[in-house]
Amino acid sequence: MKMADRTGSNSSESSSSNSSSSSLRDLAHSALQLIHWKQPKKSAAAFGLSLLVLVSVATLSIISVMSYLLLAFLCVTITFRVYKSVIQAIQKSDDGHPFRSMLERDISVSSESVRQLADQSLIHLNWFSSQTRRLLLVEDLVDSLKIQIDRHIELVRSTVEETLQKMQDKLPGAVKRTKAE
Repeated sequence: MKMADRTGSNSSESSSSNSSSSSLRDLAHSALQLIHWKQPKKSAAAFGLSLLVLVSVATLSIISVMSYLLLAFLCVTITFRVYKSVIQAIQKSDDGHPFRSMLERDISVSSESVRQLADQSLIHLNWFSSQTRRLLLVEDLVDSLKIQIDRHIELVRSTVEETLQKMQDKLPGAVKRTKAE
């Protein structure tokens, strides 16, 4: 009896695992289609919205940006719901709630998908911690020096370029250098 219960629970777990992995694959496929501009209208909308959010976050706090976005979304959905209710009252139809299909969807997160995400995060966290340990404890001298020297070299290079540009601007009749040179 116990053996039958175990096999039954294993098959239900594997089917939920397959459905969660297929939904993750579908999500990845949709994201790739947006990135590769397979559907230009959707990609342009996603790009424009992302740009708007990034510019907003650069100028405002993340809490303000999120609250304004949620408020705008709420205004749009309330307006649409009132519009549909008025249309239904005028036409005397019984279409029901305009967001019924979205309200009936199951949006709960399965424990298997959380485990998968945690496993993937754990892999990245372990790689990051091992790289940090390797660099900070000077396993390879060149790599460890590189992380300190690169920043300073970039700072010196930018300072030299700024100084040269100021000197060129002050010299009368000097040939202007471009970035291509």
